[in-house]
Amino acid sequence: MKQAFIFEYLDENDFRKKERSLRKYNMLAYKKLTFNYYPSLRNGNFLGEKVAVSKKDQTTTYELKLPTDDLFAKVHGEIRLHYTVYENKNVILLTNITPDGILEEGHRAELGTYKGVMISKTNPEKDMFKINLLNMLDK
Repeated sequence: MKQAFIFEYLDENDFRKKERSLRKYNMLAYKKLTFNYYPSLRNGNFLGEKVAVSKKDQTTTYELKLPTDDLFAKVHGEIRLHYTVYENKNVILLTNITPDGILEEGHRAELGTYKGVMISKTNPEKDMFKINLLNMLDK
C-alpha cells in the first residue's frame, strides 16, 4: 500500500493567513484547493508544473495554478500554490500562495472592489487604472 504524503509548512502562520484571505476573496480557488488539490497531493498525484528538481536533496518543486477570474489575473497576477515534494520522506512542504501582496493585504484589512475586482488599499488608483484600461481594451 502506498503511504500518504504529509503536509508541512515553511511558515504556517503566513501560509494560513493567505489561505484565509483566499477563502474570503476567491471562494472558487479555495474550494478547488481544499477539496480537489489537497487530497490529490496527499495521494501522491503532484499537480501543476515542475519548476525545479534537486537530485542532491531528492526534492521536486511545483507551482499549481488555481482557478481565478481573468480580470483578477490580469490586474494582480495568477493565483498559484508553491510546494516542494520530499519523496523519500513522504512530505509535501507548502511554501507560498501568490500573489503575496494582495492576499496579505486582504488578511490585514477589508478590501474594496471596483467593477467586481479587489483593489488594494495601498494603490487603489493603480488598480482602478488597470481595470479601466482592460475594460476599454475589451470593447
